[in-house]
Amino acid sequence: MTHTTLRVTYLELTDPPARIPDHFGKESVSAEKLSVDEYLDLYRRVGKPLRWDQRLKMPRSELIQLIHSGPSQIYVLRQDPGEAIGFCEFERSPPDVELKNFGLLPSFQGKGLGSWLLRVALHQEWQLRPRRIWLHTDNWDHPAAVHVYQQAGFRIYTVRDEPPGDL
Repeated sequence: MTHTTLRVTYLELTDPPARIPDHFGKESVSAEKLSVDEYLDLYRRVGKPLRWDQRLKMPRSELIQLIHSGPSQIYVLRQDPGEAIGFCEFERSPPDVELKNFGLLPSFQGKGLGSWLLRVALHQEWQLRPRRIWLHTDNWDHPAAVHVYQQAGFRIYTVRDEPPGDL
C-alpha cells in the first residue's frame, strides 16, 4: 500500500503587506457575510481543481457557525455586475490571523486579479495589528501560489511532508 504525502509550505507575514497594485478593472473586493449556500457554491467553483474538500465534509450547522462567527472574515472578489469570482478567507485568532482559503475561478487566473484580491484583503486584516498572518499551501495548490504569497510579503518558515488527510 502506497502512503501519499504532500509537500506543505508554511508562510508568514510579520511586516505590513506589499503595496496594493493599481487596478483599473470593474472588479471589486469587499468583506462579506455570505449565506452558506453562496459560500459553498463559490468554494466548490474555486476549489474543485485544487481538490478542496474540507468545508464540503463539515456538517452544515458547523459550517454556518464558522463562516458567520466573529473570527471568520471573508473577502469576495466580484466582477461587474456582481458575480463572485474569487475569495480570501481568514480566521482570526489573536494575536495571529490565518489565511484559510484563497483562490479565483480558473477562468480569471493569470490576469493579476489574485494578487490584487490578496493584497487588498491583507491590508484590511493588517489594520487589526496582528503579530502575523500565516498560511500553508501544498503541491496540489496552483503552481504560482507560493510566488504570489511571497510577492505579497510572506516568507517561508517551514516546509514538510504531511499526509493529505491532515490538511
